[in-house]
Amino acid sequence: MNIYLHELRAYRKSTITWTCSLIAVIVLFLSLFPSVSKDFAEFSSILEGYPEGVRKALGIQIETFGTLLGFYMYIFMYITLCGAIQAMVLGTSILSKEMREKTADFLLTKPVTRTKIVTSKLLAAVTSLVITCVIYIVAAYLMALQVKTVDFDVSTFLLISLTLLFIQLMFLAIGFIISVVFSKIKAVLSVSLGTVFAFFVIGMIVAVDGEGVKRYFSPFKYFSGTYMLEHASYEASYVIAAIAIIVISIAASYFIYTKKDVHAV
Repeated sequence: MNIYLHELRAYRKSTITWTCSLIAVIVLFLSLFPSVSKDFAEFSSILEGYPEGVRKALGIQIETFGTLLGFYMYIFMYITLCGAIQAMVLGTSILSKEMREKTADFLLTKPVTRTKIVTSKLLAAVTSLVITCVIYIVAAYLMALQVKTVDFDVSTFLLISLTLLFIQLMFLAIGFIISVVFSKIKAVLSVSLGTVFAFFVIGMIVAVDGEGVKRYFSPFKYFSGTYMLEHASYEASYVIAAIAIIVISIAASYFIYTKKDVHAV
């Protein structure tokens, strides 16, 4: 528990910063919705001038862009990008920082098992992400109530918003196993940004070329906003894939970390 609380305190400033950043982004974007809704005919004609491939890559659906949920679905793509970076940085640094700061030997001499160390650190990271997600959803919902022009489906809004946490957990797990396999990562931010943006670009390419099996190559495409608007639910196959990525990555991280030699230098 001491390790868990220590890690929570260590992530406190980062969590506050990312949470405030996500709130600022959603407030800024949603504040534009009344203007978009009012002059949608003009916006629609402008959007129709863009090539279809560009619209798909940017996640723009002209049919729903003038509605609050459709507009939110578009801007939410960038919210998930920011959230993924937060999670990836957490996952990548969660264990590798002990190597960078040369505290690994000191930590492992304490009367705790490696499994408990990993579990405490992982729970602290998950807690930070949950706090960020909950506060973001509350802020986004309150902002949506302020800018709405007509009533919207709250359950669908929350369904879309919750995908932030799922995507964050996937990138946390990916970053976690990277931190275990490559323990001496010095440029955590560079690795995190590179990985997240690579998956983001892959997601944009997938959106242009088509969907189907290709969507499995980018976590950003596991939760289709269009599908959620139409069915008010997630696609079961992609939820299973997301869970598999998280479980396999975490399980592999535990196995590797408990077996490998850990050095402070």
